[in-house]
Amino acid sequence: MSNVSYDFAGRTAVVTGGAAGIGAEIARHYAAAGANVSIWDLSDAGDAPEGVLTCRVDISKPDQIAAAIDQTCAAFGGIDFLSHNAGFAGPTLPVVENDPAIWARVIEVNLTGTFYLAHAIVPIMQERGFGRIINMASLAGKEGTPNASAYSAAKAGVIGFTKSLAKELAQTDIRVNCIAPAAIKTAILDQMAPEFVQTMIDKSPMKRLGWVEEAARMVMWLSSEDCTFNSGAVFDLSGGRATY
Repeated sequence: MSNVSYDFAGRTAVVTGGAAGIGAEIARHYAAAGANVSIWDLSDAGDAPEGVLTCRVDISKPDQIAAAIDQTCAAFGGIDFLSHNAGFAGPTLPVVENDPAIWARVIEVNLTGTFYLAHAIVPIMQERGFGRIINMASLAGKEGTPNASAYSAAKAGVIGFTKSLAKELAQTDIRVNCIAPAAIKTAILDQMAPEFVQTMIDKSPMKRLGWVEEAARMVMWLSSEDCTFNSGAVFDLSGGRATY
C-alpha cells in the first residue's frame, strides 16, 4: 500500500459508478482524504463509507444528473471533483452480429453520458474557480478490442472528449484528464471464464491484473493541486501494455 496521503478537507467529490469496483475504491480513498463524497450509481452502495451521500443516477438521463447535483450541492455546497467511472461494456460480439439498438445504448451511456455529466457539472466548477475531472476511459479506446466495437468506440470518444474539454478550460484552474486501464481485478472478472482472464494477464508485460487501489491512487493525484500542468492527458494504467 502507498504511504502517500492527501488532504481534501472541504472539497466535494462526485464518484459515478461508485457502488462497486474501481469507483467504490475511489470513493473510499476520497473519504479517507477528508473529502465529502457523493456516489452516483444505478446500484445501491451498500458498503459506502460513513457520511457518504448516495444518489441513484442513470448518467444517460440528464434529469437524473440534475437531481443528483441538487442533492449533492444541498448537502455539501458544491462540487470540486468528478471521478467518472460509470459505464458498461455491452455484449462481446463481432460487429456483424451486433444489435444496432445495443450499440446505440453502449454509446449513449459511455460517451454521451460523459458529455451530460460535464455539461451539468463544469458550470459549478467554473463558479467556484476550481475543478478536477477524471474520466475513466479504457485501453480498448486506444487499441480497439475485438468483439467490443461499441465499447472501444465509446471509450475512444471519451478520450477525444477529454482532450477537447481540457483545451476549452485550459486557462482556468479546472483540469480534465482521463485514465486508460487494462484489465483491473474486480468482481466482474469472476463472471468470466478463467481462460479469458488468463488471456488478459498474458497480454500484460507485468503478467498480472491491475488493482483497484492503483486506479484510486492515480485519481487522488489527478484530483490534487499537485496536478497543475497536466490536462487533456491520457494516463495509462496497463502494466506496460500500452504502446502509445
